[in-house]
Amino acid sequence: MIATSALAQVSTNTLPVIPAPAITPSVAPVAVTNHNNLVTTKKKSAATTHKKKAVAKTTATKPVVKKAAELPVTLVPGPATVAVENLNLRGQAGLNGEVVGHAKKGDAVTVIAEINLDKAKAGEPAQWAKIALPSGTKVWLNNKFIDATNKVVSVKKLNLRGGPGENYSVLGNLEKGAAITTISSKGDWTQIEAPTNAFAFVAASYLKQEAQVIEPANPAPPVVAVAPPVPATPTTVVEPPAVVPVPATPPVTPETPATPPVVANVAPPVVPAVPPVPATVAPEIIDTNPPPPRVVSHEGYVRSSVSPVAPTAYELYDPATSNAIDYLYTTTTNLHLARYNGLKIVVTGEEGIEARWHDTPVLTIQKIYVIPEFHAPVDSKRVDSPRGSQRH
Repeated sequence: MIATSALAQVSTNTLPVIPAPAITPSVAPVAVTNHNNLVTTKKKSAATTHKKKAVAKTTATKPVVKKAAELPVTLVPGPATVAVENLNLRGQAGLNGEVVGHAKKGDAVTVIAEINLDKAKAGEPAQWAKIALPSGTKVWLNNKFIDATNKVVSVKKLNLRGGPGENYSVLGNLEKGAAITTISSKGDWTQIEAPTNAFAFVAASYLKQEAQVIEPANPAPPVVAVAPPVPATPTTVVEPPAVVPVPATPPVTPETPATPPVVANVAPPVVPAVPPVPATVAPEIIDTNPPPPRVVSHEGYVRSSVSPVAPTAYELYDPATSNAIDYLYTTTTNLHLARYNGLKIVVTGEEGIEARWHDTPVLTIQKIYVIPEFHAPVDSKRVDSPRGSQRH
């Protein structure tokens, strides 16, 4: 009982308040009350202070450097000069075209046309120039279509390529009967010197042209200055005195004759010149109505275009000659031309010439009809067309 009384006395008594420690600038005290009503202080965690400093810290960003825009270049067909030390000649307009030759600074080239890419890749020039291949550049052709006896081209048109294979770009063509001088051979391919109609592509910004003066078609005649007429100087004519005959009678003192009148030459009246009547020029009549669309129907077989530069993926060809009739094009997503590959069809649509390929027209399909037959012809011998749309 004595012990219990002493313990109860200790628990009910209030202890004196302990003074709080000094507060440092870096640590803020926190008041805490325990079950005995004692006030104590705690320091804030160092991790909390470090976290706030980490949040306040800013991260420096690198400046973004924008590439300067490509300056526009205007080239016209005609001579030009290479403006860089080493210029690549490519098989196509773009950096994806393989390199088929080189030109050095100061070399003269001939511009055929200027080409602007609609969707140029990042870092790729958008303006390109189609130029004639310089003399001495080599090209390749398939020797299966060369007469081995006479060394001449044996097909209507034979493509010239940038390398020994159909995966290289077309750089021109040779007509039937053209003579061939072999430089080297590799498998079924023969290397020759490029003819005058062979071409390649270079970035237009690496060429420069001198300013050309274009004279008008009908120049105006030169203007000749006409000096004004010099007025005539009037002259005075004096009449001689009359001769008096000597009379038989004694002479009589003659009278002094009167002074004859002075007659001056008067200049003729000036007649004003009549201005010439200008010739009547008939006004030029310009037909603003476009020609009607050309709608045709063709019969043939469907095959895929193996060339990567063909305007469409499928073409209509004649099995008798293995030549392409039309490139097939459709604007609807419901018509899949892959279903007609190898089939004989009659196709109707609007026919036109694509801007970059002038040798084989493009037909926009309006109607298509499949001609049933037992066996479709096997296209085993295909002549390479000028645009690479046919296999060898």
